[in-house]
Amino acid sequence: MLSTRSPRTTAFALLAVAVLVLSPLPGRAQAALLMEEPYGFFGTLNPTGHNAVYFQRICVETPVKLRRCQAGEQGSVLARYQGISGYDWVAIPLIPYLYSVETPSEVPAHVNRETVKRLRNRYYEAHLLSLGNDLHPGNFVHGGWNQLVGVSYERRIYAFRFETTEEQDDAFIALMNAGDNRSNFEFFYNNCADFSRRVLNFYLPNAFHRSIFPDAGMTTPTQTAYNLDRYVRKHPGTQLTILVIPQIPGYRHHSRANHGVAESFITTGFAIPIAIINPYLAGGIVVDYMVRGRHNVIPKHPPVLSPDNLLALTDQGRSAENLVSAGAQAPSATVGGSAEIQATAAANSGLPEIKVEHEQILAAESKESRKD
Repeated sequence: MLSTRSPRTTAFALLAVAVLVLSPLPGRAQAALLMEEPYGFFGTLNPTGHNAVYFQRICVETPVKLRRCQAGEQGSVLARYQGISGYDWVAIPLIPYLYSVETPSEVPAHVNRETVKRLRNRYYEAHLLSLGNDLHPGNFVHGGWNQLVGVSYERRIYAFRFETTEEQDDAFIALMNAGDNRSNFEFFYNNCADFSRRVLNFYLPNAFHRSIFPDAGMTTPTQTAYNLDRYVRKHPGTQLTILVIPQIPGYRHHSRANHGVAESFITTGFAIPIAIINPYLAGGIVVDYMVRGRHNVIPKHPPVLSPDNLLALTDQGRSAENLVSAGAQAPSATVGGSAEIQATAAANSGLPEIKVEHEQILAAESKESRKD
């Protein structure tokens, strides 16, 4: 009995351990709130920036229909944009959303206007024609499909990564696919940050809301990031990792920091004519900014991601935590003009526990064999 039963059982135990070690943790993935900095002339007038949401487990069947990701896919970004054939939201795979290409190896280190236009047009012709033949590319005063791809050529992006479950992601896919997805964009009270607020409230109920002070009842990207950070502080079991995706240099000047409404009045100089017309209102804006408007949720040196090293964002939750904490060197990337940083290395999460369980199985089998 020792010669037939013990080797077979031990082999089965070793196979089970190997499967556990090599398989990803079940049910775990992540999403990330993307806080995108303002840029250009419009960004000077309105320095609030833009919000979108990235999902590691949710992918694109079409730009307006979602599905679960398959092996090797890196997820997608959902956002509300104005001027996309009347659609309220659009989903784009992560790499094209950031860089207008389909693989990291195609991302240029430096771009000019012609390169960005060529990359965007190539992706549009290959993947976005289903949005309509009359889809406008966008211009100085009105947005269009060029907002959907190559975002990192325009601005720096901060990713606030948190974990999700399979059940949440499947329910969200069903909800979004069942909706009519018709645009009801409104700059003040139904903008891109409002879309992200509703998405995040689906995953973290009642954590996100508009704020009378300091944002005059509007939803802004900084406010949404602040609410996410505050939720995490109140719920210690919620993991939050803040990462930065640098702007690819060459196409535009560096984007600027996101501001809330009260802070925007001060930094853009709008407070001066308001002070002339109504000094009490201007004084109230300044006090509001000083008391409630200075949301500082960006750490001093967040891990920087490069096009060929996005694992801290795209890998599954537990493993990504190890990637960030490992502190291995990644290819350098420019952030605000400085090249620095660490990013990430792989690790097998849960391996010590699996080894202990394996040793317990072998010990039990050895004891049973001695009895026989």
